[in-house]
Amino acid sequence: MTRTIGGHFLQAVKQYHDLPLLAVPAQPGRAYAPAGAEFTFAQIAAQSDRLCAQLQAAGFGHGHRVAALLGNHPAMLVLKLACARLGISWVPINPDYRPAEIAYLLADSCSVLAICTPEFRRLMDQGIKARGPSCRPLPVGVLQEGEDWALPSLPRAPCAPPAAGRQVDTSTEASLIYTSGTTARPKGCILSHDYELAVGEWYANLGGRISFRAGHTRVYCPLPLFHINAAVLLFFAVLSTGSCQIVAERFSVRRWWPEIRATRATAAHYLGIIIPALMNHASGGADRAHGIEWAIGAGVEPTLHRAFERRFGFPLIEAWGMTEMCRLLSDCHEPRQVDTRAIGRPCAGLQVRVVDADDNELPRGTAGEMVVRHSAATPRRGAFSGYLHQPEATEAAWRGGWFHTGDTVRMDKEGMLIFVDRQKNIIRRSGENIAAAEVEACLQEHHAVERVAVFGVADALRDEEVMACVQLTAAARRAPKEQAPEKHPPAKQRSEGGGIEADLFAWCLGRLAYYKAPGWIICVEEVPVTSTQKVQKQALFERYQSLMAQACDFRAGKKRG
Repeated sequence: MTRTIGGHFLQAVKQYHDLPLLAVPAQPGRAYAPAGAEFTFAQIAAQSDRLCAQLQAAGFGHGHRVAALLGNHPAMLVLKLACARLGISWVPINPDYRPAEIAYLLADSCSVLAICTPEFRRLMDQGIKARGPSCRPLPVGVLQEGEDWALPSLPRAPCAPPAAGRQVDTSTEASLIYTSGTTARPKGCILSHDYELAVGEWYANLGGRISFRAGHTRVYCPLPLFHINAAVLLFFAVLSTGSCQIVAERFSVRRWWPEIRATRATAAHYLGIIIPALMNHASGGADRAHGIEWAIGAGVEPTLHRAFERRFGFPLIEAWGMTEMCRLLSDCHEPRQVDTRAIGRPCAGLQVRVVDADDNELPRGTAGEMVVRHSAATPRRGAFSGYLHQPEATEAAWRGGWFHTGDTVRMDKEGMLIFVDRQKNIIRRSGENIAAAEVEACLQEHHAVERVAVFGVADALRDEEVMACVQLTAAARRAPKEQAPEKHPPAKQRSEGGGIEADLFAWCLGRLAYYKAPGWIICVEEVPVTSTQKVQKQALFERYQSLMAQACDFRAGKKRG
């Protein structure tokens, strides 16, 4: 099989020509397909041909990067195919980003074109402007409204394609997806053509309770198209198997079952927060009035897992994967361990060890960091190509010939991996990875902040929430008392209160995506540090429950827009 996305797609179109590849649920008032629609492999090919021709005619080609801000519009995937055929790298943008975050992504990726829908034109322009006056102008292409997705009046490319004349091959960069890491800024993960195709094929062939069948499997996915889950893992699995991806706008507990029934979905993707929401929502006695055969995701509480399956009648398959190494681990073979946080076993092509801080392998049953590789001979086969502009970070992640995931697991005597926790400086909120260091950097820029520590605290609805412990500057502490209440009322009474905490929350909300802003903020007498001036975050974390009793609760203020 041709190991480029373009070649693979053309073969799939020949094989599955009239079968549906993408579908969208109904959404009255939407600019395209308000009544819902299906798009066959042939129709997606025609749309991709149109975008491909327009990009090529404007001078964009092999070696360029194109940033895309289209939300969960299926044209995100069509554009991805068009870019891949020309050797252009597709750089998706989170629509919840603030202008400064978009500016960073555009600059770091060296994108030569920005593409958006009319809905996001203002945000894109703000992001471009936020790069500063010294940056060269960045052309913008606006996707045509309606059914035929095109880029009318596409600006000319500002420079010639760097790899013009070279053939697109397996190692060509297909995507640059930004993921939160342990540093203050997201890192760009370089994904090759071969990697993306291998990811989809791996998923499609996991077996067990997971099954993809041409013309039958229809996977409902309300997850964002700027993530690897929906845009790579699922998309290339359905493309390879003649299945259909149902692109929902976002998760809604009220729309979940109606959209699943209306689109005739046979499978679904979920996040941990979706499961309790569905369990708490009355379905009107129609718990099993659906065609779902299986669902796959991560983060289900073991106490809910079995109860959910009994109520709704299909298995929830827990899995593990990450942008850098998306060969899934999955507890998809019976008997599944639904009363634990089991995520699967190592297998051919995905070796796993559990190690301590010095990379020594730990005994079975002992919790430690999970490290992975393809094999001893080819450890990096089936993995991302590296972090853009950060070769040192790439090599550090691969130290000793194993990729260090930062996730804590334990392996039982039978080889089953049980998920324990994530690295402490990554906060997992509603499926989003948030780098604590990025939030700390934002708060540190505020004139009133002397020192800050940010970490995740348990949240019943969102898995984790962002908490910030702030040590104010001497000047801020001497500020007039009227700037803040003399005594803290109970947290539930302070969700919309004033004071320095509210000022800090507004500061973050104006500079970071809404979900990154601290849901809890407390001003403490001191943020402790070590003799080398490293913040002792663990000391604060260990008493976070007592801190939360006095913290200001801003969770209700974390909203889009």
